[in-house]
Amino acid sequence: MDIGVIGSGMVGRALTGKLVELGHDVVVGTRDPGKLDEWLGQVGGAARVASNAEAAGHGEIVVNSTAGVGALDALTLAGEENLEGKVLMDVSNPLDFSGEGLPTLFVEDTDSLGERIQRSFPNARVVKTLNTINASVMVNPNLVGDGDHTVFVSGNDADAKARVTELLRSFGWRDVIDLGDISTARGTEMAIQLWLRLMMALGNFNFNFKIVR
Repeated sequence: MDIGVIGSGMVGRALTGKLVELGHDVVVGTRDPGKLDEWLGQVGGAARVASNAEAAGHGEIVVNSTAGVGALDALTLAGEENLEGKVLMDVSNPLDFSGEGLPTLFVEDTDSLGERIQRSFPNARVVKTLNTINASVMVNPNLVGDGDHTVFVSGNDADAKARVTELLRSFGWRDVIDLGDISTARGTEMAIQLWLRLMMALGNFNFNFKIVR
């Protein structure tokens, strides 16, 4: 499958590596393609670095792996026409690092970053997922509890959620819960505050939530 990844930070690199490993043809969008030459050589396979617009135009599925504060700007550079009708898998969080201590949220319980992205790009099919998990666990759920834990999807389009769920299962995710429409991203985005405090208490990043029912 042709996949575009917008964002070349830790999350974007982890997702790109996994997607290439699974045989997908990936274009990573970034404002400075040259800075990723060394990393791209390590990834190998069917991956290349280009502009955000080229990455979005390439992908049947487009992944937003940017830092939340820059998500809308990065997707604007990607181009609304390049996102039209496509599944836009959003793994970002609305984290504000401008203060002291742990980051706060710049979107809270009456809205979500996922909803803002959907409103800004109404013809894209936004699916919020993986934002409650560290990058290494996103692409290798077996790092925690032999993979027996939970990932969530939120979105307005049932087919888009089904396609994202299929991709998640290829990563190794077995328990995928569909929370409902894109407004349910409010819950998973607010959960990042609990995640941050668990990180501090546990002293590591490799953990996740398991919904027991």
